[in-house]
Amino acid sequence: MKNGKDVIEEAIRLVDEGMSVVLPVNGYSMLPFIIGGKESVILEKPVEPKVGDIVLAWVDRSRYVVHRIIHINGSNVTLMGDGNIIGTEHCTLSDIKAVATHVVSSDEKIHDLNNRWRRRAARLWFWLRPIRRYILAIYRRL
Repeated sequence: MKNGKDVIEEAIRLVDEGMSVVLPVNGYSMLPFIIGGKESVILEKPVEPKVGDIVLAWVDRSRYVVHRIIHINGSNVTLMGDGNIIGTEHCTLSDIKAVATHVVSSDEKIHDLNNRWRRRAARLWFWLRPIRRYILAIYRRL
């Protein structure tokens, strides 16, 4: 039986070959845009990652995450989960293994992660960091 890291590395191999891969997402670090344990992301080969993209990356030389790019400085990238209140991860552009293009909901509907509405909502959500904890607390109770 493959562990989580083996599954991710197989997904990366397939993405490198030009295939789109559906990868289930766990955890709550991407709330409210991706619901861990209920939704999956469609991954594709990254072409030119940019701020605002949700990516699969090898971070801090220790683990894979699916988080949003919040800053790029040369080849250095800073990531943060939408559901995180504080804390960022760091990697290089070469550590970005895939870009998430769509989210697949529990009822198998496919939603574009890069449409105008989602991009604007993500930008607003980023600026709401000081009060995210309260919004997320309400969201989790609903």
